[in-house]
Amino acid sequence: MHRRDTLLAHAGRSPDDHDGMVNTPVFRTSTVVFPTLDAYETPKDPYGKSVRYGRHGTPTTYAFEDAVAKMEGGFQAVATPNGFSAVVVALMTFARPGTHLLMVDSVYGPTRTFCTRQLEKLGVEVEYYDPLIGAGIATLLRDNTCAVFCESPGSLTFEVQDIPAIAAAAHARDIPVLADQTWPTPYFQSPFEIGIDVSIQAATKYIGGHSDIMMGVVTTTERYWKPVRQTVADFGYSVSPDDCYLALRGLRTMGVRLKQQQVNALRVAQWLETRPEVSRVLFPALPSHPGHALWKRDFRGAAALFSVVLTPPVDDAALTSFVDALTLFGIGSSWGGFESLITVVHAASIRTATNWNPEGPAVRLHIGLEDPEDLIADLAQAMIHLPTHRADTNGAATHV
Repeated sequence: MHRRDTLLAHAGRSPDDHDGMVNTPVFRTSTVVFPTLDAYETPKDPYGKSVRYGRHGTPTTYAFEDAVAKMEGGFQAVATPNGFSAVVVALMTFARPGTHLLMVDSVYGPTRTFCTRQLEKLGVEVEYYDPLIGAGIATLLRDNTCAVFCESPGSLTFEVQDIPAIAAAAHARDIPVLADQTWPTPYFQSPFEIGIDVSIQAATKYIGGHSDIMMGVVTTTERYWKPVRQTVADFGYSVSPDDCYLALRGLRTMGVRLKQQQVNALRVAQWLETRPEVSRVLFPALPSHPGHALWKRDFRGAAALFSVVLTPPVDDAALTSFVDALTLFGIGSSWGGFESLITVVHAASIRTATNWNPEGPAVRLHIGLEDPEDLIADLAQAMIHLPTHRADTNGAATHV
């Protein structure tokens, strides 16, 4: 098996099949014609990789899916229109009326909303569990548990889960483990080596890498491939071959982007830890993070996304002034592109199985490819709007 950077450069492409072209061309089509009626009526595999109808995929689609599956170490992958649709596909493959789903309490907000608005309405019992439960998940498993859903680190709050321990308990009861793997990416973690059966990615983010496509991708073990692929077909999902081409292009440079953004993020995070305006930095790559040991064991690196708890007291007006004063950080959803972003964290009100009540307000930062010293300077100038900054500069010179 080739190393990861070599896989990124070569997976999902075959120049000999396309007149020597390095990149798989964009195949745009709706209709595919066949030479005989028998060939048309006897597909090789209606839910596989045969080119049959534009909605099911083209050689461009399959090239992208093949590259992601090879990067993750899975059996097969299937693209979906966006990251959230990939979550929906995975959940709907396993959740049935009368079943019980274990969902991590720190999950991405729209995933929780889907469980509440759709799965529970369909008769699925959704039970939220403590992200730090580890092997203790065994006490929550039931005869009708259809799946365990993980997201590590947790969305917004960045708890690191002991997925190998969770998977061992679930597999002992023949229960599949699903995981949102957008933060680790295929570059920084091999999901199937730690017990995940269905890996979900928002390719919109680091795989695309340039904030210009919407796409999801689900990779599975051989056992769960056909059920997942059939769910995608049943939902009528399809992905533009142009977007698949862009995602493949982004994939080729994901390694160099992620490594540089990790360096940038660590520099900014370490600086933030020195600031009196900051109470805590929630970044698994920092030794101060409670999940740092698990991160070192299960990950090869860290995405450039983390949250920061500010030192109280910070009222809404001061928080707004701080965020609005930033010039290099855009205020916006998504992440994983080349640009730095900031959003305010609203996580305390949506927990049900655990409490998350930070001592001060929190913001989430995505660190892009800008020079980290410029990002630090931008954060420093915006911090003049925080009360802790004003109190500290009036009382003591402790800034770094």
